[in-house]
Amino acid sequence: QVQLVETGGGLVQAGGSLTLTCVGSDHTVRTYNMGWFRQAPGKEREFVAAISWEAITKFYGDSVKGRSTISKDNTKNTMTLYMENVKPEDTAVYYCAARNFGDFYDYDQYHFYGQGTQVTVVS
Repeated sequence: QVQLVETGGGLVQAGGSLTLTCVGSDHTVRTYNMGWFRQAPGKEREFVAAISWEAITKFYGDSVKGRSTISKDNTKNTMTLYMENVKPEDTAVYYCAARNFGDFYDYDQYHFYGQGTQVTVVS
């Protein structure tokens, strides 16, 4: 059974940076297209970033573009999201997800999901 586990959440000072990691079981991260999504209380789930299986193509949501970097280490079966200049509105539960095909921005088109990690940005 495929498992994805996110780590790296917690309290972050506004203006600082955060690094989230997604570790996959088997060869999930290495062989799947991967994505990050987030959901804040009372808000809809939001696309954050996505990366192709070979780690060549990357996409970013408008709210994080220019201050985030998504990457994969296929040798370690891990995916990382780095975000700088974090803001209180970045507070959310962050989820990693894996898909074989489908639209990178559509959470429902992914096939496997992590449990999420809470990120809270404080001023």
